[in-house]
Amino acid sequence: MHMADALLSPAVGGAMWAATGVAVAYSARKVREDLDESKVPLMGVAGAFVFAAQMLNFTIPGTGSSGHLVGALLLAILLGPEAAFLVVASILAVQGLFFADGGLLALGANIFNMGFLTVFLAYPLVYRKIVGDGPDLSRRRVFLGSVLAGIAGLQLGAFAVVLETTASGISELPFSTFLLLMQPIHLAIGTVEGLVTAVVVLFVYHAQPELLARSAARRPLAGVRLKPVVIGLAVAALVAGVALSWFASSNADGLEWSIAKATGTEEELATQSSAHETAAELQEKTAILPDYALEEGETAGAGIEAGAQTAEREEPAGTAGDEGSAWPAVDAGTSLSGVVGALIVLAVAVALGFALRRRSVARGAARP
Repeated sequence: MHMADALLSPAVGGAMWAATGVAVAYSARKVREDLDESKVPLMGVAGAFVFAAQMLNFTIPGTGSSGHLVGALLLAILLGPEAAFLVVASILAVQGLFFADGGLLALGANIFNMGFLTVFLAYPLVYRKIVGDGPDLSRRRVFLGSVLAGIAGLQLGAFAVVLETTASGISELPFSTFLLLMQPIHLAIGTVEGLVTAVVVLFVYHAQPELLARSAARRPLAGVRLKPVVIGLAVAALVAGVALSWFASSNADGLEWSIAKATGTEEELATQSSAHETAAELQEKTAILPDYALEEGETAGAGIEAGAQTAEREEPAGTAGDEGSAWPAVDAGTSLSGVVGALIVLAVAVALGFALRRRSVARGAARP
C-alpha cells in the first residue's frame, strides 16, 4: 500500500506530513515517559523483521494481484502502540529514502495509512477488546483478535488512500470505482496479514507469554527473558530478507492493481508540479538500492525518478514472474537489499529507543 507521489497533490501530501508529524511527536513523548531499556533491542529486531517480511509479496488467487505484510499490528502487540508507531515510521522512512519504495511527498500519508490507523485504532478497538489485558491470554482470542484487527487495519488504510486521492483531485481515480476496487482486495490482504500476525504472536506467547501480558498492560519488560523472542525474530528477518524474498510474487500489489483496474490501462499516472520534482530529485540522491535491486549506470536514477513521480513502483529485477526469468528469482540485489534494509531499520530503531530513554533519564535526574 505504499503510495507514490503521483497520487497526492502537494497540499494533501503536506497536510498528511503535518498530521503524521504530530503523531510522531506524541508517540515520542509517550515512549520517553514509559520506555525501559529492555524494550529497545526488541524495537530494533522487531522492526528489522517487519522490513524483511514486507519484501515477501504473496499472490492473491484469482485476481492477478498480490499483497505484503504491513506489520503495524504485530509491532503494536509486541511494543505497545506508541513505540510501534515510531518503528513503523522508521521502516517506511528507510524504504522511501534508501530503496525508493513509495514517494517522499507521500511518506506522511504512507506512515499514517499503514501505521497510525492500525496501532491507534485497529489495535486498541479490535485486538485488545477481543484479547483483553489479563495475564492469562487465550490462544483462541489471540488468533481471532489478530485476524480481525489485521483486516480492520488494512480496510482503514485502503479507505484512507481513496480519500486522499479524491482530496488530491486525481480524476483518473473516481471515488466510488476506486473504493469498490480497493476495499475487497485489501480485505484479502488484511486476512493474510491477520493470519501471519497470529502465527508470530502465538510463537511469542509460547516463547515468553509474560512479554505479551506486560506489553498489553504497558508495564516495563525488565526481568522478562526476551532472548528467545529476539533471536527468533532476528533469524526470521535474516531468512526472509536473504532467501524468502526470492519467492515474492511479481504481480502488482493491491494498490497498483486497483489503479490499473480503475483507469483501464497499465500506463502510469504522471505529475508535473515542482513539489513532485523536488521530491523525486531528493529520492534520486538518497536511494542506494532503488526497487530493492542492483542497478547499473543511469538506470538507477531514471528508475528512482519514475518511481517517485508515478503511481506504480517497479518490481525488483529478476522478480518471480518476469518474462524469461526463473522462479524462484535468486537475485543478489534483492538479498543485499533485505540485509542492508533490515540492518538500517535495526540501527535506527535502537538509536531512537536509546535516545528517548536517555532523555527520560536526564529529565528525571533534573527534577528536584
